[in-house]
Amino acid sequence: MEKNNMGLLANEGKVKSWIIAISVLIPVVVAVLLFMPSKIGSGAEWVYFLPHLNAVINSAATVALVAGVIFIKNKNIALHRAAMTTAFGLGAIFLVSYVIYHGAAESTSFGGEGWIRPVYYFLLITHIILAAVALFPILFAYYYGLTDQREKHRKTVRFAFPIWLYVTVTGVVVYLMISPYYIH
Repeated sequence: MEKNNMGLLANEGKVKSWIIAISVLIPVVVAVLLFMPSKIGSGAEWVYFLPHLNAVINSAATVALVAGVIFIKNKNIALHRAAMTTAFGLGAIFLVSYVIYHGAAESTSFGGEGWIRPVYYFLLITHIILAAVALFPILFAYYYGLTDQREKHRKTVRFAFPIWLYVTVTGVVVYLMISPYYIH
């Protein structure tokens, strides 16, 4: 086992405490940003590009996730780690971009009518709920993979992967459905 992994394992209790804290704190911060009455730095026009960028990031994360599964099924651990680290990094970049956008810009309302409206809201609500809870199993799965705790990693991934994949895919679908209604 690598020296870095030994350090992580030695501090496993602290790492798990951080994972739990981050998994709670981030959804709370996002909720506050979404529902705060006035936005920070409104008027910064460049933030209106971020939803488009976020869709690209989510698409790339989806590709990395699927590639990671293909690599591990072919027993290529090195490429699996690279793909999952890419997905993890893209997720982190997405989160920063998402927080910046929702801290600065008003939310866009969906303007679709008829049967598409409940479809949109079903996808949006399930996406939001699963995105809020996804961080917990994702961080644990990544930690267990990073520290080569394979059995714990496998057990956690059974939950983390489908949730993460659903969130990345529905993020793009929701974006495509609401993008005609963006003002900027």
